[in-house]
Amino acid sequence: MGKNFKRTLVTSALPYANGEIHLGHLAGAYLPADIYVRYLRLRGEDVLYICGSDEYGVPITLTAEKQGISPKELVDRNHESIKRSFAGFGMSFDNFSQTSREIHTETSQAFFKDLHAQGLFRQKTTDQFYSPGQNRFLADRYIEGTCPVCGDENARGDECEKCTATYNPSELIDPRSVLDNSPLELRPTIHWFLPLGDWQEKLSAYIDSHPEWKDNVKQYCRGYFDSGLQDRAVTRDLSWGVPVPLPDHEGKVFYVWFDAPIGYISATREWAAEKGDAEAWRTWWLDDETRLVHFIGKDNIFFHAMMFPAVLMAHSENYILPDNVPANEFLNLEGQKLSTSKGFAVWLPEYLAKFSADPLRYTLARNAPETRDMNFTWEGFQARNNNELGNNFGNLINRVFTFIHKYFDGHVPQWSEADLTDLDRAALDEVAADREKWTAQMAKFEVKAALETAFHAGQVGNRYFDESAPFKSRKTDLERCGQSLGVIIQILRQLCLMLAPVVPFGMEKLWRWLGMETDLWQGGWDEGLRNIPAGRTLGKPEILYPRLDDELIQPEIDRLRGLVADD
Repeated sequence: MGKNFKRTLVTSALPYANGEIHLGHLAGAYLPADIYVRYLRLRGEDVLYICGSDEYGVPITLTAEKQGISPKELVDRNHESIKRSFAGFGMSFDNFSQTSREIHTETSQAFFKDLHAQGLFRQKTTDQFYSPGQNRFLADRYIEGTCPVCGDENARGDECEKCTATYNPSELIDPRSVLDNSPLELRPTIHWFLPLGDWQEKLSAYIDSHPEWKDNVKQYCRGYFDSGLQDRAVTRDLSWGVPVPLPDHEGKVFYVWFDAPIGYISATREWAAEKGDAEAWRTWWLDDETRLVHFIGKDNIFFHAMMFPAVLMAHSENYILPDNVPANEFLNLEGQKLSTSKGFAVWLPEYLAKFSADPLRYTLARNAPETRDMNFTWEGFQARNNNELGNNFGNLINRVFTFIHKYFDGHVPQWSEADLTDLDRAALDEVAADREKWTAQMAKFEVKAALETAFHAGQVGNRYFDESAPFKSRKTDLERCGQSLGVIIQILRQLCLMLAPVVPFGMEKLWRWLGMETDLWQGGWDEGLRNIPAGRTLGKPEILYPRLDDELIQPEIDRLRGLVADD
């Protein structure tokens, strides 16, 4: 980060409100963002975390029509479910909005009007399939027919699942509606396009000015630059979406690629209005001392690193551009790609009905797909919980607190920096060095490496506890026993800082048990760097991370194996 910013605006890609959240979503755009936001809050920095449901587009209307409900009913239901799941998982959004709300319609239409008034769009006439029976144009997903490549009679509008061929919908043989099987015909329709190529030079210079970006993002963008950026349709014929605010454009709405990223702005406006300062959003979007960071999966790089920046560049007001777009790769499941259509996924609501959030947050962070696709297995999840959260961290915390409650009446024993032994000093220095290393890694979005550093600090704490052996010195040298316990308490407060963004539920408990006086997420860093004095009353601990036995894990493995066998 070359520039010093006053504040940081963080977004996660808007989840599509056509279904539930699964592990792939969490690993890509949501958990890494929440960890980073919590890290900034811990440090006392000014940060705003914005997200919301992406609620327009063809899959929504298709699902709603098949279920016999309105698109609005569908997205409202799914939005509430997604919101509950995120809350249970510990996502700390400042605002989680919806693109179907009026404030989003107003905001995205204002963007369109601004660019249109500048004459930046191109109008084109294209041929599109029309259903005479339904009296409407149909998008690709409403169409099926015979594949022009392999002859499969159930090919989709633009892709054949049997032979994997892709094609222009107009190439489909005997096209028909998926809803009523009626025949279709091609008819001309007029739409607006954004000539993205006009911004290629600016976009290329913009991305070149950020050498610190991930290689996967930079290489992805350069691939598009090499082939030349093409015009992208901004509008489409559909009944569900943000209406195009022009006369004689009935039945035309914005493509979701155009309006969904503007949802970050509308959600910020909503947040500002709800806090009683309707203009406060401008500080977060128009002040160049704000840093904007988009957390996404790699399938969203094009939209967040090029298309949305182009729209922001084109606007007549000086919107800030993303300072970083830390895109993550994909998460596989038990060695295979996730498949939502086949149910081969781990859905967040189902997970939370059986397990707590922290072990999943920890496992996904330890296995984060930061630079390459990674794999989630239930056995790996079990091992991370039992061997790392349970043994390395939870067991150390429990041993120390239990010992102090048993032999020192639940108060931090007498200890002093002046009386540190070489053993004491070496352990504290090693953990402090880990904390500094962790800080640098978190600032660079290196969550996996930062968590490895925290794990090492936990190992140092365990080693120190064993080598200082208060369980022995209590019988022979109570003063030395108290000194070593005072030192290990200082190690625990630093471990709490390093683990809090990843496993907030457990670390919020540890923070309270340590008797800390501030809110962990408001000034916690400063207090976490101060020594905990002798005599402080400590809370009584509980088992933070109980073991997960085979009988809990095996049914999850069996379910996925059954899906593979049935395929």
